Amino acid sequence: MINIQNVSKWYGSFQVLTDCTTSIQKGEVVVVCGPSGSGKSTLIKTVNALEPFQKGDIVVDGISIADPKTNLPKLRSRVGMVFQHFELFPHLSVTENLTLAQIKVLGRNADEAKTRGLKMLDRVGLMAHKDKFPGQLSGGQQQRVAIARALSMDPIVMLFDEPTSALDPEMVGEVLDVMVQLAQEGMTMMCVTHEMGFAKKVSHRVIFMDAGKIVEDCPRDAFFGNPDARSPRAKDFLSKILAH
Repeated sequence: MINIQNVSKWYGSFQVLTDCTTSIQKGEVVVVCGPSGSGKSTLIKTVNALEPFQKGDIVVDGISIADPKTNLPKLRSRVGMVFQHFELFPHLSVTENLTLAQIKVLGRNADEAKTRGLKMLDRVGLMAHKDKFPGQLSGGQQQRVAIARALSMDPIVMLFDEPTSALDPEMVGEVLDVMVQLAQEGMTMMCVTHEMGFAKKVSHRVIFMDAGKIVEDCPRDAFFGNPDARSPRAKDFLSKILAH
């Protein structure tokens, strides 16, 4: 579903990604973790071309992002993205937030878009809030609306960029519950997250990044169950997060 080949990226003279290569199969849940500043968010943003890269290629469902002929807005419409800070339109109701992109990007009519949007809102357990504005919702509810909005576009893959890091601890669970459900239903997912409980529960593979490189790319059980076989940097990271 996603094939990342030798991707490198620079900000000016500073290299943020170095020869990153991995692939994600249909139905696979891959968690990307690592210390702050390791390139995790940058890598996930290159997958739907929100961040350009200077070397290598990324192929999503057979379509090359590096190919200048690729229609990036069209490709983006098939790749759901959930950000750290929700990115909802504050002046639009929840229902309007769910339908706008369907109408503008997918060309659905208003009724069709509303039916689809409300179905996804129900799926994340927030149907009662359809007429509210984002500012009237908790952070966890806003993030669930953002997930419903991404799902309304019928994505072939979902990308999550630290979806719980801006939330109060008690709201994290309600967002992770939705993500767990998606994973169990077979959605292809790439998640940048610090939530190691989630990673242990639903990921098939864990990618560990440090200083812009993919240091580890291995099955979940190997990553968590055999820390001594990991690189020194990953082992150090695991010892710090698993000690508590």
